[in-house]
Amino acid sequence: MSFNRTQAAFAIAVFLLVGQAEAQTVGRYKLGHVADPGEIAAWDIDVRGDGTGLPAGSGNIEQGKAIFAESCAACHGDKGQGAIGDILVGGKGTLNTAKPIKTIGSFWPYAPTLYDYVSRAMPFNAPQSLTPSQVYAVTAYLLFLNGILPESAKLDASSLSRIEMPNRGGFTSDPRPDVPPPAASIQR
Repeated sequence: MSFNRTQAAFAIAVFLLVGQAEAQTVGRYKLGHVADPGEIAAWDIDVRGDGTGLPAGSGNIEQGKAIFAESCAACHGDKGQGAIGDILVGGKGTLNTAKPIKTIGSFWPYAPTLYDYVSRAMPFNAPQSLTPSQVYAVTAYLLFLNGILPESAKLDASSLSRIEMPNRGGFTSDPRPDVPPPAASIQR
């Protein structure tokens, strides 16, 4: 058996990876490295129900409609009625029925977390590719489609945090003793 070029390249790659991993290992298990502030900032993108973490930027419904048509409608339908992706609109009054339709308008408790979800996970084929202003615009369009915002609305961090979602009071605290409820998120 001879040692060909592919095997040599593989051996070099393994050697380099092992060498690099050893240079960055930390702690008891010698895994990973200590994250620097820049790495932490890049991962610290969560937005909470009270709006904490919302970035600067703004967007309106007209902008959101165009972005939605280009980036979201293929999966969710042009009006959020659903296609290969979830239904995003409607379902009001169905949560207590045998066939609840969980949408943004019927189920979602906090508008800022809608922003968070769109920002992190959408569009499905390119998550985190939308700018903050584009996410505000798409969020505005989705809230408009659900009858929560008027057509003239424009969203930013302040206005999005003030929106009362129809199902905000439909959730209860987590009964597990090791999960203390955040005071601002419990509404009965």
